Amino acid sequence: MTMADLLSELTLAEKAALCLGSTFWHTAPVPRLGIPAVMLSDGPHGLRRQPDGNQAGISGSLPATCFPTASALGSSWDPELVRRIGAAIGVEARAQGVGVVLGPGVNIKRSPLCGRNFEYFSEDPLLTGTLGEAHVTGVQSQGVGACVKHFAANNQETDRLRVSADVDERTLREIYLPHFERVVTRARPWLVMCAYNRINGTHASEHGWLLTDVLRTEWGFDGVVVSDWGAVHDRVAALAAGLDLEMPPNLGVSDAALVAAVRDGTLDENLLDRAVLRILRLVDRVPAADPPPAPDDPTSGFDVDVHHALARTAAADCAVLLKNEAELLPLHPSAGDVIAVIGEFARTPRYQGAGSSQVNPTRLDVALEELRAAVPAGVHVPFAAGFGVQTTDQDHQLAAEAVALAARADTVVVFLGLPGAAESEGADRPHIALPDNQTALLPRLAAVNPNLVVVLANGSAVRLSDWDAHARAILETWLSGQAAGGATADLLLGTVEPAGRLAETLPLRLEDTPAYLNFPGEDGHVRYGEGIFVGYRGYDATGRDVSYPFGHGLSYTTFDYRDLTATVTGRVEDGDLAVVVSCTVVNTGRRPGKEVIQLYVGAPQSQVARPIRELKGFVKVDLAPGTAEPVTLTLSARDLSYWSTGQRRWVLQAGPFDIWVGRSSRDLRLSATIEIDAPPVTVRLDAEATLREWLADPAGADVLRRVVGVDASGRPRGVLGDQEAMTVLGDFPLRTLTAFPGLGIDRTVLAALLDRVETRG
Repeated sequence: MTMADLLSELTLAEKAALCLGSTFWHTAPVPRLGIPAVMLSDGPHGLRRQPDGNQAGISGSLPATCFPTASALGSSWDPELVRRIGAAIGVEARAQGVGVVLGPGVNIKRSPLCGRNFEYFSEDPLLTGTLGEAHVTGVQSQGVGACVKHFAANNQETDRLRVSADVDERTLREIYLPHFERVVTRARPWLVMCAYNRINGTHASEHGWLLTDVLRTEWGFDGVVVSDWGAVHDRVAALAAGLDLEMPPNLGVSDAALVAAVRDGTLDENLLDRAVLRILRLVDRVPAADPPPAPDDPTSGFDVDVHHALARTAAADCAVLLKNEAELLPLHPSAGDVIAVIGEFARTPRYQGAGSSQVNPTRLDVALEELRAAVPAGVHVPFAAGFGVQTTDQDHQLAAEAVALAARADTVVVFLGLPGAAESEGADRPHIALPDNQTALLPRLAAVNPNLVVVLANGSAVRLSDWDAHARAILETWLSGQAAGGATADLLLGTVEPAGRLAETLPLRLEDTPAYLNFPGEDGHVRYGEGIFVGYRGYDATGRDVSYPFGHGLSYTTFDYRDLTATVTGRVEDGDLAVVVSCTVVNTGRRPGKEVIQLYVGAPQSQVARPIRELKGFVKVDLAPGTAEPVTLTLSARDLSYWSTGQRRWVLQAGPFDIWVGRSSRDLRLSATIEIDAPPVTVRLDAEATLREWLADPAGADVLRRVVGVDASGRPRGVLGDQEAMTVLGDFPLRTLTAFPGLGIDRTVLAALLDRVETRG
């Protein structure tokens, strides 16, 4: 017998109780029927299991491996790496008695100001969805449930429990929902977490279109929808909309409301039963809990060293080499050389963000110590703080010490970044600049030593344009977890190759960002006025320069792209259209390296506004020097389509499509153009269709001309024979034109038109 078989034995009160937790971190048990509680825990990039299962605080969690945050993992462009990390988190969850891990977070980086961007992968839905799918697959491979979040359009922290994200359906379908769809339909997460915010006026927790129509009916989700902690405002309305589990529980209130609603008939008990059944199936899915961790050794259930090694590998794979003039990196120090390390972050690591994802690491690498341990004998690695991290004010003594040290060094490595308070759940950033005391120091260092390397630690995009000219090399390490220090030493010395590519555009100015005029909104509303033109889609559409484009990342080796082919197979009408894109990538350098091949698609003759190009495929390959690898990526009809708000479906327009393959959205090495044959895109011909829409449809134009007729000279009557009137009135619906005399379209003509069109249909 399964837990789901017990539904009929539950009382109404027990069913209501199961639809909310019993503690801050547990579902409700039903002891008399042997239904156990399931423990949930935060954990997008590492487990945050509280020792007390009813503890609401952020600190004091059991030790766990702090892997790179999603902001870093997004730059890996490596789903297999993300899957391995998900599996490791699953192992640690099992070891600590956790049945569900609350992650990954897959919200789109609409603006670099979002305070929680360090928890999210990318500004692009394909990259986000691919990595989110891998994370869920990894976690659930260990018999632990993953909970993808926050559904949906949760793209800011300002007023996050009340603000309404006012966004049109096309933008939702093309930007803010596809990654959720991919994760749900391919990885089958056990849970989906609703967002705090409202969408077009309705709270996500009460949004029946999202939680039921889209999530369950369209995508086939069969798991549990859980609230974000505190996202439920009306428990009865939320359950009716499709929200199964309220967390944390509003005990004595929410359960009582459900019971009362069933008894007075305002809530169909069948809806309650469906929610309970999903929760019982979740209980069935979670294996019997492993023995709890020993209080004196909470990490005894997993291999701390193996997981730390994975974290170090991942941190290196996520780092993005933004700039490397004269191949300053990797460093090749020899005995007697001096590598000056400057910046407090070199000895006080910034490796994760603040808020509910904060992990208590099993250990912590310090970059300064790791670099000193890794350099050859006789190489000196002195340190100067240069600035403080608790203030943006300049400390002239610290700065002077740093400048003096730089002047006598062969190379200067400066560790810059955002202080912890600058990036946190619950607050958006006011700007994208680094602290003044850091940027003011760089020109002084460069003036005494041009061999200057900057290592960045930050969870979201920062402005580089006011200081990057002073650095010959820039290594973006993001917030890369507990092993970031060791990985940074490996990267600086060339023990490993920088393999990351930007998952978000780095703008020249905040004012250039597509959402700038519509973030974070006012009076309880934020208007997504940029529509589908988020991130690189917006920068490309407006032709704006950026500091570093989406997909950018240098290597210690070089790559060549050759022999692009793009072949169309199948037919749209038969449902098997595919575009097979192939090329060959060659490592032309002297070192091994990883390359991310990025496939972009554009529709230059689209009848609707579309981005110049969109990422539609990618793959990461590892190549030895001198070796070549053929790469093939396949596009579907969906990849070439746009969402039609008029027809409420995906539409593929016939015509040319541009295909690009390259190293970033603006470093496109190969291109081709294909022709797609597809049925014409038509609108519904009714009384609300415009004159121009009727004439654009071959069948509609024929019927219209026949019904309106011609005069004695053979010229079309009324408006059809008057080009000037056609220009002025072309966008008028036919129903409106029936009131205009002399146009040849009265109510009788309109009725005849509709009758003939219906007959033909």
